[in-house]
Amino acid sequence: MELRELRAFVAVVEEGGLSAAARRLHMSQPALSQTVSGLERQLGVKLLVRGHSGARATEAGATLLAEARAVLARHDQAVRAMARYTGPGSGALRIGIPLELPPGLLDPALADLSEAYPDTRVQARHLSSAEQLAALRAGELDVGLLRERPSSPEFDALLVVREKLGVLLATEQAAELAGPDGIALDALAGLQWVGFPRAGSPAWYDELTAILRGHGLDLGPEPPQGQTLIADVKRAAVASGRAFTLAPPDWQQPLPDHVTWSPLVGQPLVRRTWAVWPADSRRRDLGRFIAALDRSVSG
Repeated sequence: MELRELRAFVAVVEEGGLSAAARRLHMSQPALSQTVSGLERQLGVKLLVRGHSGARATEAGATLLAEARAVLARHDQAVRAMARYTGPGSGALRIGIPLELPPGLLDPALADLSEAYPDTRVQARHLSSAEQLAALRAGELDVGLLRERPSSPEFDALLVVREKLGVLLATEQAAELAGPDGIALDALAGLQWVGFPRAGSPAWYDELTAILRGHGLDLGPEPPQGQTLIADVKRAAVASGRAFTLAPPDWQQPLPDHVTWSPLVGQPLVRRTWAVWPADSRRRDLGRFIAALDRSVSG
């Protein structure tokens, strides 16, 4: 068994399906499926039960999951131990990234980093804010992009983007509700909010839902913990005409004709993203990345 195979298997179990795991690992879904299938052939056991709702571990898979996590944790600890012997511009810079991020936000800083420290490899992981914070504390990330700023003095933070959220609705519905300045939050009463679980980013969830409820919206039950709604699922829910979701104006996913983005009157919802890193970090390549990110944001 190779480490990449174990990471692939762990990701599928933790994400509950191949599609989400493929995004987390930055690989195609067919390639991920082949990797897991190859691992099953090597071991001669079935590790996953795949279905329409996702994938879950078999009894043998659950046993391997515990062993794989231990192996990967020991490997990552060894890498961290060896990091003290590497130069200030070598090794991997591990960056945590939320599921949605403005296109091109990191490009100038990454280009500057590559020019100044060509030996530094960038490793990106898609994680929720809570998962990134846990990974930063465990030494598994060097910098994260979080929806909330940690209050702990063990971290430094830089505000990198403020996004004025609008709303995605079925096109005909948006036409009925829209005024000259957009759609009022109050007009969304009676529709289901397609949101995210509080556990992913508690402070941002509380801020957002307080504003929605303050405009008379009944949000219904909180989405299940660990549930991550991809763009296709959001669009499908909105297209039914019974739901809405929130999105920035430069949402990266293309919209079909039957779904429309509209601004919200008064721009009441602003999503902030901070770059967060350990305050005691002495990595010069990380410092260069943060400085370049600060310049691109300020400029």
